[in-house]
Amino acid sequence: MIEIKNLTKSFQTADGSMDALKDVSLTIEDGDIFGIIGMSGAGKSTLVRCINMLERPTKGTVCIDGRDIGQLSEAELRDVRRNVTMIFQGFNLLMQRTCLKNICFPLELAGVKKDAARKRALELLDMVGLPDKAGAYPAQLSGGQQQRIAIARALATNPKILLCDEATSALDPRTTHSILELIRDINKKMGITVIVITHQMNVVEEICSHVAILDEGCVVEQGEVGEVFSSPRSKAARRLVFPENSEEILSAVPGEHRIRVVFNGAPATYMPLIARMAIEENIEANILFASTKGIGEKAYGSMLLGIPGDEDQLRRAMEYLQKVPDVLVREVSDDV
Repeated sequence: MIEIKNLTKSFQTADGSMDALKDVSLTIEDGDIFGIIGMSGAGKSTLVRCINMLERPTKGTVCIDGRDIGQLSEAELRDVRRNVTMIFQGFNLLMQRTCLKNICFPLELAGVKKDAARKRALELLDMVGLPDKAGAYPAQLSGGQQQRIAIARALATNPKILLCDEATSALDPRTTHSILELIRDINKKMGITVIVITHQMNVVEEICSHVAILDEGCVVEQGEVGEVFSSPRSKAARRLVFPENSEEILSAVPGEHRIRVVFNGAPATYMPLIARMAIEENIEANILFASTKGIGEKAYGSMLLGIPGDEDQLRRAMEYLQKVPDVLVREVSDDV
């Protein structure tokens, strides 16, 4: 378990002290895939660097399995970092080394014998789907392949925690999906805890079970992904869920109920769900906002619907939509 308590990180600037993080508290359970999302400058990367003590917090604590890692010596921290590894947006591979030797590098630093390190690296190349790239150099690979090698390197020391700092931001949507599927598969097979730092809501929707939203260094909202994205309470969450000028979209319409529908890997179908509801249940819905996409045979994203009629009409609409697997439905109040 990772417990972050009352974490503050300040930097000195020409204009004085600036708080990049302000009293941040989070609990991340073992084996979870936890998203930390926010706009640029929200403090996401500073937070992830505090988790492995690449940045020392000004105040507060980071405890991993009950140990306050801020109190450890440098030698003890090096041991912790073998269990808390990291992948980055820019891959950070050693360009003069082959893929195999990139993966062997952390094992060399840990004092693993050459033959054992090579065997482990070959196993990891197979795990990330690149068994034929052992002798290739990073410059010969695509961005997605480079990130797979970076993931293999991060797994070399059998870590308990994987930190992903904007790990898919430089990739196209299809490659992003394949990398997220790989991370999810690794999470299931190895039981590794994954922390995903991102500004992309679709990344959190696709892979994470829990999320915290950062805004100007503060955690403004946290909880299960479906709950947070279906009923965002904070302005920062609404900026992520809704498009620009969304407050106008949310203007109340007399006699109309509003519901949010979140698709978190729901089965995609050829006939749109809302059209089916109109045909099968005779329930009309106004689509006030939609941001959805199909990846493979699954749907991700969200919709804001206006349901005209009385409470019974609203109930019937929600019951119909809730029958679909991996769809979360919530009524939206006027203050959201």
